[in-house]
Amino acid sequence: MFENLDFLEIIIFILPAYIANSVPVLVGGGLPVDFGKKFMGLRLFGDSKTLQGFIGGVCAGIIASFLLTKFFYIDIFGSERLQFASGCLLSFGTMAGDLAGSFIKRRMGLAPGKPFILDQLFFLVVALIMAYPFSPAKFYQLSTLAFLFIITYFAHIVSNYLANKLGLKKVPW
Repeated sequence: MFENLDFLEIIIFILPAYIANSVPVLVGGGLPVDFGKKFMGLRLFGDSKTLQGFIGGVCAGIIASFLLTKFFYIDIFGSERLQFASGCLLSFGTMAGDLAGSFIKRRMGLAPGKPFILDQLFFLVVALIMAYPFSPAKFYQLSTLAFLFIITYFAHIVSNYLANKLGLKKVPW
């Protein structure tokens, strides 16, 4: 199904992005990334995108990438350094994609916390683009990408619902 990749390799590959995406809910708060600045009369990102959350997400993803590389090295990367670099870029790309999605939502007039498809998938698009130079092409085959988008969409819905029920998020999306 995934052309010489197995389910576990795909999950190990994408896990730094998932961790980076989920940690800001736990460590966020504080100073907004946009420092309250506006563009075209609207906030760049909004109060919900904070420096603490951004940095915490990137750092958590990098730590996850380091641990995954040390304990679950995937041979097709060719070296531990490439797997680690890929995970680091997935982590940074995740947080950059989340900010870009928020920027687009603000330009469309959508308030922070309103559900929008960009919330579930845009972070993944940017993360995959950023990690591409250091990642094996097998992770970018159509079947693997389709799987990643489907699993990410549903994992995002479930994790947000749970975070809401646990009182970590105000809204379940």
